[in-house]
Amino acid sequence: MRFASYLGALLVGISLTASAAHSADAKDKAKDKEEAKVPSVYPLAVLGFEEKGAGAKELGPKVSDLLFAKLAVRPELLLVDRADLKKVFEEQALNASGVVKADEAVKVGQLTGARLLVTGSVIHIDKKIYIVAKVISSETSRVSGASVEGNTTDELGPLIGKLAESIGAAVEKNADSLVPKPLPLADRAAAINKKMGKAVRPSVMVKITERHIGAPAIDPAAQTEISLLCKEVGFDLIDGENGNPNKVAVLITGEGFSEVAGRIGGLFSVRARIEVKAVDPKTNKVLAIDRQTSLVVGLTENVAGKEALQEAAAILAERILPKLVPPSARK
Repeated sequence: MRFASYLGALLVGISLTASAAHSADAKDKAKDKEEAKVPSVYPLAVLGFEEKGAGAKELGPKVSDLLFAKLAVRPELLLVDRADLKKVFEEQALNASGVVKADEAVKVGQLTGARLLVTGSVIHIDKKIYIVAKVISSETSRVSGASVEGNTTDELGPLIGKLAESIGAAVEKNADSLVPKPLPLADRAAAINKKMGKAVRPSVMVKITERHIGAPAIDPAAQTEISLLCKEVGFDLIDGENGNPNKVAVLITGEGFSEVAGRIGGLFSVRARIEVKAVDPKTNKVLAIDRQTSLVVGLTENVAGKEALQEAAAILAERILPKLVPPSARK
């Protein structure tokens, strides 16, 4: 009887364990299925268009405005607000007329979350108008192009409509080179290790506050992401809650926030911004300071907010962590 009871209990336990494993596996598959439903959406900023030729005078701003309106309705594109873009250009003293250098494209991407920038020229030759657009990756600096032409007597609206179609096709065709997929943690760590070489990794503590505007606070996504990368590349990571910040070689502090930037169909577009500073607590010397904005589209507001913070934090870590060791020690 005892053996029968024991055997029965054992079978029930096995059954429950199998059921739990099946349930967890089903949840993982459901999550993967949900993530697969999220289409690719590319954050894009429309910059100024240069005017070349007497007949192109004052057409640059009109082309930019019309192109913004035409691209804004495309479901695969998430446009950066023009007011936010103007503010960034004014703060950084960048040229918004249409001439964007590679390093400026990177800076605009870092501060606005735009992964693609569209700029170009309006050219008047004889009785023809040519509108040439460049689609620039803010991450790889690679460029794709699109253009339309018409007579000086043609209405501008239909021409810009054709240009928007060509830009959309160019983005779709060249998406892999223009907008690279986010690197897995291991690949980011490998890239950081390559920059740091054989330098000894100092002790580090990470303390980043964050909030999602209009919603309850979620777990510290940015702090966790940077901490994971610190640990992955060999830093002596000290717990930010219980450790003494005065006893570490480097203290990384900062703040981050995320907020809904808009809706695309049934999806949420969320913008996250993180500012961080790395200092030597003993001397208060600033070793690195940086900021990053990311735009992410997701099925829910909370998930998109967390992913945006994680993405911004990972990009920041890749830039900041190599600066925590002297250049002479990286060989």
